Amino acid sequence: MTAVESSTTYDVARIREDFPILGRRLSGDLPLVYLDSANTSQKPQQVVDAIADHYAQHNANVARAMHQLGAEATAAFELGRDKVAAFIGAPSRDEVVYAKNASEALNLVARVLGDAGRIGPGDEVVITEMEHHSNIVPWQQVTQRTGATLRWFGVTDEGRLDLDDIDTLITERTKVVSLTWVSNMLGTINPLDVVIAKAHSVGALVVVDASQAVPQIPVDVAALGADFVVFTGHKLLGPTGIGVLWGRYDLLAELPPFLGGGEMIETVTMERSTYAAPPSRFEAGTPPIAQSVGLGAAIDYLSAIGMQNVAAHEQAITAYALGAMQEIDGLTVVGPKEAVMRGGAVSFTLDGIHPHDVSQLLDSRGVAVRAGHHCAKPAHLRFGVQSTTRASFYLYTTEQEIDVLVEALHHTKKYFGS
Repeated sequence: MTAVESSTTYDVARIREDFPILGRRLSGDLPLVYLDSANTSQKPQQVVDAIADHYAQHNANVARAMHQLGAEATAAFELGRDKVAAFIGAPSRDEVVYAKNASEALNLVARVLGDAGRIGPGDEVVITEMEHHSNIVPWQQVTQRTGATLRWFGVTDEGRLDLDDIDTLITERTKVVSLTWVSNMLGTINPLDVVIAKAHSVGALVVVDASQAVPQIPVDVAALGADFVVFTGHKLLGPTGIGVLWGRYDLLAELPPFLGGGEMIETVTMERSTYAAPPSRFEAGTPPIAQSVGLGAAIDYLSAIGMQNVAAHEQAITAYALGAMQEIDGLTVVGPKEAVMRGGAVSFTLDGIHPHDVSQLLDSRGVAVRAGHHCAKPAHLRFGVQSTTRASFYLYTTEQEIDVLVEALHHTKKYFGS
């Protein structure tokens, strides 16, 4: 019996049995302590098996191969889309567009909104200072290309979104507000309801980067009220190479394609082309077939456990980690210091020790964390640091692993004479 077949009681030990990599021994026969799930999640055996079975038994191209394998592959690929739609509460499966990752999905939205004339001279796009670069650079590019202006929310000293200027930031000139739901660096869960309501009151569209949210908390895009939501499969127990754009169908149907090629067309002549309806319009070429199968298996796994249970565990393990880490002299958490409206990514500095050195010393003791700017340079600049070390947790993280992290941090301080 696997963890997803067990009772509704959340059993971390049973869940970990489904993840072969978590049983690995590293150099020196050290057990792996994987605390880098905000970077990419590990994969349960069920997902690995689903992908392997697809390639071994059902591999074919989709929507074009008129044979049994083609029919099987097409059905499996589209079943993955059905599962995504149900998982996020999408009103229609046709609102689920596949991309290769969340970055491509954000670039898609920014580009086609510009191409459609939704953003132009004199208009404004609003983002935030805590965004991942994937939700900064595309908006810089589209505003530079169209003559619009880019503006942004600041961040408070506690790592929360500063809403004091919301009435001057979001105005009748605002055409798009794009922001993260859960910060990949600060861990902050943003008050989307406030921002979405304000944006819609002035007729602006809202784009939500949910890459860190969908894996951690229950999501219902219909109830959320945003116009577009993006996330990525590999942080959601799924494979790399697949991202999701959810968009309101009426908007998707009005927008031009992002890329041209096979399967995104209605008809093609030498003089002109007409385009397919969404989602095909935005999925040129051979799509991520096996990745859709794997993502569907990951969604099955998470759904069987229950996202409410995943969220409760994430909050509990983050609270445990914050309490333990803040007892270390010289350690400063960059971001909210309490597990309230907070995700499971904890970035920190250790006095006098470079984050890369911290990461390397932790790795020597079997603890895998991330060090650097986490693709969030503006957020680091806001807090006066070039980089941080980040420990991030997920449904398989245990208190014992946090204890190993804390012990390794104490060892790191001693090693550097701190």
